[in-house]
Amino acid sequence: MATQKLEESLFNQFVTEQIEKMTLERKQRLEGKKTFAPVITVSIQPGSGGRIIAERLAERLGFDFFNREIIQEVAESVKISPEVIEKIEKERLSGVEDLIASFVRDRYLWPGMYLEHLEKIVHAIGDTGKAVIVGRGANFILPSEKRFSIRILAPLDVRVKNIVAAYDVPEAAATSRIKNRQERRAAFIRKSFNADVEDPLHYDLVINTGDVHIDEAVDVVCMFMSRKYGI
Repeated sequence: MATQKLEESLFNQFVTEQIEKMTLERKQRLEGKKTFAPVITVSIQPGSGGRIIAERLAERLGFDFFNREIIQEVAESVKISPEVIEKIEKERLSGVEDLIASFVRDRYLWPGMYLEHLEKIVHAIGDTGKAVIVGRGANFILPSEKRFSIRILAPLDVRVKNIVAAYDVPEAAATSRIKNRQERRAAFIRKSFNADVEDPLHYDLVINTGDVHIDEAVDVVCMFMSRKYGI
């Protein structure tokens, strides 16, 4: 028991040092940009075009963009491969804790550790601001004063057409892909934060790309950031 506690203490110290290093690097890059702006969290219905919106927001605003990058940060903080973290995320429907325990039980990553380190990394990004984070429950992790939360959605038929066009797959395959990903994401939010990802009250702005063009969505968010934060 004493040995395990010592290992946990040393491991947590290592993770804290890695996160502090990342935070310092971001602060140094953002020096001179004194105006604070919150993190924009982007929650996405599969096939709605939310990832494109998030990327364009980061580019227009000059913010850091975190999507797959967070996988890398978590992997580095716990010293396991990004592929393992990706597998954990892809199989979210089965429950994050059980998957972590089965995949990396020999690497000091005990149940609940993935979420713990994910939260630490998201909070570190939130402390500096000026970033766009895609998914991973970031809007449930950061307090309201440190984030502007967006939900991007669209009718199912619109999303199916988008996936068919993007990946050149049959409609049935596109529909299955969307529903599987949507169920997994909902399960992750329910399991990790005891919340319904579809509840609009969890977001500051909900955009339906079935009616609003992607460029218009980007314009709306940029206008808000400009008026409120002078960005």
